[in-house]
Amino acid sequence: MKSFWAGLAPNSKGALLMTLSGLTYSFVAAMVKDLSLPGGLDGFEITFFRALFGFVCLFPFLAVAGKAGFRTRYLDKHVWRGVLGSVSVFCAYIGIGKLALANYTALSFTKPLFAVILAFLILGEQVRWRRWAATLIGFLGVLVMIRPGAETFSPWSFLALGDAFAIAFLITIVKKLPESETELVMMFYYGLVAILIALPFALWVWRWPTPFEWLLLAGIGCLGALSQYLWILAFRAGEASAVAPFDYLRLLFAGMVGLALFSEVPDLWTIGGAVIVVASTVYIAQREVRLKRAGDKEAVKSEAIAAERPGL
Repeated sequence: MKSFWAGLAPNSKGALLMTLSGLTYSFVAAMVKDLSLPGGLDGFEITFFRALFGFVCLFPFLAVAGKAGFRTRYLDKHVWRGVLGSVSVFCAYIGIGKLALANYTALSFTKPLFAVILAFLILGEQVRWRRWAATLIGFLGVLVMIRPGAETFSPWSFLALGDAFAIAFLITIVKKLPESETELVMMFYYGLVAILIALPFALWVWRWPTPFEWLLLAGIGCLGALSQYLWILAFRAGEASAVAPFDYLRLLFAGMVGLALFSEVPDLWTIGGAVIVVASTVYIAQREVRLKRAGDKEAVKSEAIAAERPGL
């Protein structure tokens, strides 16, 4: 196995890690949805236990790493990641309980669309007409999926967009953490901040879980932390432009899991809108890579857009 892994090209390693991260992500989403069914736990409480169990999973690694697992010169950036990441997870866990998994996942891919707008408004970055056109088309895809005014319209769709917006805002105000910040340090501070933020909301809606719910909560925490870890490793292993497209496999995995476990069948509006959103975000990412290679310093950093995960 080690020889197989060592023989892979860096981008192949990143693609494989991203695929595994997306698959794990879908299992976590399925457990969140199961816990959120009528009579289940509130999304705020699920969020708290996700942070708590994920944090506990780090303890063996922290024991081995010692002070290196805590040491950082970028505490303010880690706090911002924790705060906005927590908002993202709040939106994700509540939204997943209300929407079909495929619908929620498709809407969560709007992160690069929001990033383009925020980079223009907050950072004053130049955005040329091609990226504006792709962004507009992407949001038209969102309208196709949620269909405001139709009988099937669900206001919970805005939670998926809130998830994507929180991460896009994080990307805009916090520069990408340097390579010196290890995966363990990033996950430690994220978990610590998330626990502190989620606890008061969880106490507000508290209900003691049943034994089976405890099992699912532990699975969400552990697998959620694993998915996040694989995500970080994927972008450390390969180039963002080569690795990021494999994240769209999450949409396929979410559709399969939703169909198998919850009998969710995406309609043509969802499929069509998802295709439009994915196509526009892929174009934006590829356009930014070309601008970067051409030396355009004002291009939005596609690596930064890719390197921050939406909720879970």
